[in-house]
Amino acid sequence: MNSYRSQVAAEVKGFRPEIYFDARKVEKTDRSAQFALAAAKMAIEDAGIDFTRAERYRSGVCVGSGTGGMIVGERQLTALYHHATAHKVHPNFIPMNTMNAPSGQIAIEWGLNGPNLTIATACSSGAHAIGQAMNLIRGGQAEVMLAGGTEACITPLTFAGFCSLRALSTHFNDVPEKASRPFDRKRDGFVMGEGAAILVLENLSHARRRSANIYAEVAGWGATNEAHHMVIPEQTGLAIARTIELALADARLGACQVDYINAHATSTPAGDQVEIRAIKEVCQAHAGDVLINATKSLVGHTIGAAGAIGAIACVLTLQTGLIHPTINLEEPDPECALPGIRNEVQQRRVGVGLVHSFGFGSNNAVLVLRKVQ
Repeated sequence: MNSYRSQVAAEVKGFRPEIYFDARKVEKTDRSAQFALAAAKMAIEDAGIDFTRAERYRSGVCVGSGTGGMIVGERQLTALYHHATAHKVHPNFIPMNTMNAPSGQIAIEWGLNGPNLTIATACSSGAHAIGQAMNLIRGGQAEVMLAGGTEACITPLTFAGFCSLRALSTHFNDVPEKASRPFDRKRDGFVMGEGAAILVLENLSHARRRSANIYAEVAGWGATNEAHHMVIPEQTGLAIARTIELALADARLGACQVDYINAHATSTPAGDQVEIRAIKEVCQAHAGDVLINATKSLVGHTIGAAGAIGAIACVLTLQTGLIHPTINLEEPDPECALPGIRNEVQQRRVGVGLVHSFGFGSNNAVLVLRKVQ
């Protein structure tokens, strides 16, 4: 629609849910749950885990989402309005629309009887879900958790809402590939994306018993709330800095040991510079040695899935030593300038990485991932 100020979005094209699960389930699931089911299937297959042989009451799910089943919600509200009769509403509208549909559908699909949680902390939901899943494993309530985030919110009403909030990029409608530009002087808002990311978390003894391919260790995490504003981050960055410090303390690591940061970096004027202030506050002189990138420059801002997608990018960086570029960084903002942020692939041995994830409601989450020796 031409009436939208922003004409740019990062959609998942060509998605065929029937490849990942029974086609009969497609009509009973919102796109957000379909993404989560597909990501879970890929994660389970990659992990080589057989839940028919696992203790199912020790295997659970924790999935984050910022908006839930918005597609089915908007469509059914439209149907109700146009037809003016309740009988036109889909009989499965409620179980499709509910926030815990993705986690519930994953548990049903693989028969997982352990803890089943849904986290809704806006853009930090995916990272919070991974942190809470780790807590459940640490606390002995589960041995295996499928954790991550999912989002499918590129819908007429949701997109209009973010446009009205003036959170989305509008200056690059004619060159959409240039619109997501974290840390750049010309950034003017984020590009809304969609997708899902699911990770398999296990306690170490369980992973070793089944000779799992261990990609990385979730060494710790931290979570805070700025109690400042529903949308605008607190400008000193001290609350974010405190979150980073809590995460590092949980992992029993110092700031000087951080090699890499997968930044939240949404490409908003206020948010990016606050995050850099926090990094400088925590890392001090070491800040110039830390390699930093913004995955959202490549895939847009996937809201509740963003933290989990960032976690996968961090894991792959730990594995390969390759730090993907922050694209569209053509004119670095002096307020965001650090030597480790570049518009090119960097390579270095990475032992410790952080994943930053911040959300509406003043929510902050930071994950610490460590290379397994």
